[in-house]
Amino acid sequence: MFSNAQSNYFKWSYGFGAGANYSKTDVVKGNWGHTISGNIDYNFTPFITGGLEGQYGMVQGGDIYTDPNNRQFVNKYTGINANVKFMLGEFTNYNKTNFLYKIRGLYAGIGIGAINNNITDIVRIKPSFAYDAGYGPFPGEDKSVNLWVPINLGINFYMNDGWGYVRYVININAQSNFTFGEGLDGYNDPETRFKNYDPDTYNVYSIGFKYYFGNIKVYRKTL
Repeated sequence: MFSNAQSNYFKWSYGFGAGANYSKTDVVKGNWGHTISGNIDYNFTPFITGGLEGQYGMVQGGDIYTDPNNRQFVNKYTGINANVKFMLGEFTNYNKTNFLYKIRGLYAGIGIGAINNNITDIVRIKPSFAYDAGYGPFPGEDKSVNLWVPINLGINFYMNDGWGYVRYVININAQSNFTFGEGLDGYNDPETRFKNYDPDTYNVYSIGFKYYFGNIKVYRKTL
């Protein structure tokens, strides 16, 4: 049987995560890269958070041999964003059923920040084996900073410490990252040659760990 009561929770958490990313940019086909992240969050309630996230990773796409324009890029990027997340537990009486209790950490969130692009490998001039060898250079910058909007969907799985407080979290997260500008892939072609009306994006699929700490607050429901 379940009952409602007050519970205590910690105001702060920090954590880290890692996973794979996949790009969608001005090149015809994306490719897989990797992302490492760290975050610190303030817990307004156990299920509403605001925080900062930093990322480091590698985004890549295209292929000099198979891309119809013989383009490819590698971006070793860093970024930071401020974000908010809202979890299912804030809006449901999850103590009513076992199923709702298990998924109370399901969340959605959005953020805003800046991404620092560092293109370390890119095709600017078409290679000798291409149909129109020597065409170029493809315009764009190797280093740039763009506006970055991450959208998160994920779930937290909570674990108690020896005193019965929720102290640890295993996190699974899917993040769509929208960048505004033409820095993610390093290509900034005129629309008369390459039709492109969508922002450059990359999706991150990660698993992470969080640790709760700091002062304790009271929450209206049993955790």
